Order: sequence, then C-alpha cells, then structure tokens
Amino acid sequence: MTVSGQHPTFADFRRQRARMVRRLEAQGIADESVLAAMRSVRRHCFVPEALQDRAYEEHPLPIGFGQTISQPYIVAYMSQLLEAKAGMTVLEIGTGSGYQTAVLREMGLDVCTVERVRELHFAARDLFAALGISGIRMRLGDGTLGWKEQSPFNRIIVTAGGPNLPLPLLEQLADPGIMVIPVGQTRREQKLLRIAKREGRVTARTLGNVAFVDLVGDHGW
Repeated sequence: MTVSGQHPTFADFRRQRARMVRRLEAQGIADESVLAAMRSVRRHCFVPEALQDRAYEEHPLPIGFGQTISQPYIVAYMSQLLEAKAGMTVLEIGTGSGYQTAVLREMGLDVCTVERVRELHFAARDLFAALGISGIRMRLGDGTLGWKEQSPFNRIIVTAGGPNLPLPLLEQLADPGIMVIPVGQTRREQKLLRIAKREGRVTARTLGNVAFVDLVGDHGW
C-alpha cells in the first residue's frame, strides 16, 4: 500500500507483483512457466499512468479506444490453458496494450500478434522496444482472419469475444494444436472455449462464463 498521492516505487510494484502471483497460485494457477512470466513482466507498464497503482488488482482496466487489459487471473488462466512449451508458435488475436503478448513471449513462445486498432498497435510496438522485449511479430489488421502467411500455429489465443469460432483461425491451427477463445451470441458475455485439434478431429470444451470486448472483423461482430 502506498501513501495517498505518492506514485508507487519500483519496490512497491515488485511487492505488488509478488502478491499478485501468490493470489494466482491460490486461485489454482499451477503452470510454473505462466507464474514465472507474470512474476517477471511489469504489468504496470501496460496500463495508463493514471491507473498504474491499480495494475496488480484483480479486475480489468481500460486502455483506451474502448479496449481493456484483462484481469491478471484471466491472463494467467488462458495462458495456462494453452499448455504451451517454450519454442512453440502462438498467434494472439488482440494485442491491446501488449501485456498478454509480453507474458507469452516471457514463456519462451514464438509470438505473432494481430491488433485492429492502429493506435494500440503502434503504442504496443513502441512499448516493447522501450522495455527491450524482442522477437514479437506484429500485424495491424483484422484478427478474425488470422495471419495465414505465418501459419500453422501450435497455439492460438483470442482476447476478444465474437458470436462464432472464426473459421480462418481454426484452419490456421496446427494439428495437433490448442486454441483458447471466448465465444457468445451476446456481446460482452461469452463462454470460454478450449478448442483442440488432433488427427483431423476438433473438440471443444467449455470452461465457464467470461466477458471480453467485442471481436470485430469479417468473422466477428
């Protein structure tokens, strides 16, 4: 806890990050690569400066342009559901401020990320450079179309909710492969799905209710 009116220090943020990770462990996050990444990535750098003292709290925060940064548990949970190993290729739909992207990269994954909002795309690009985060391939465009030129992907993670599972993403998922995506017929209210592809067979598992910003594009809203 910081004194009102004082900006948190580096040590304050480090303590807050450590508390966040302990909370995630208590909530059932057990994948050590996920925990290590969230222990390392400075979440407060990915939210507006005025909200930095709330960066490690358990709720989403606005990042502008009608978009949000997901609460820490959702970031960790979706990352864990990927069951990803270092060196795998992952496609992220919805770069946003870049926090989920940075977590995936810190996990040792080869990350491709697509963002449709120009301002967020370039802000994330500049932030990665400022933080010394390299090895991320970025694209500005319609995320529901995926990134065919870079496919197939071992893993796909979608951080916005649409009415259906976009067919291009399913086609670009490797076999075997895993996709985690929120899908729902009502805007801002979805079911979190874990899609698995193996030997040409696709299965889906529903993992509870979530609320994400709209997945906008040819295969979204």
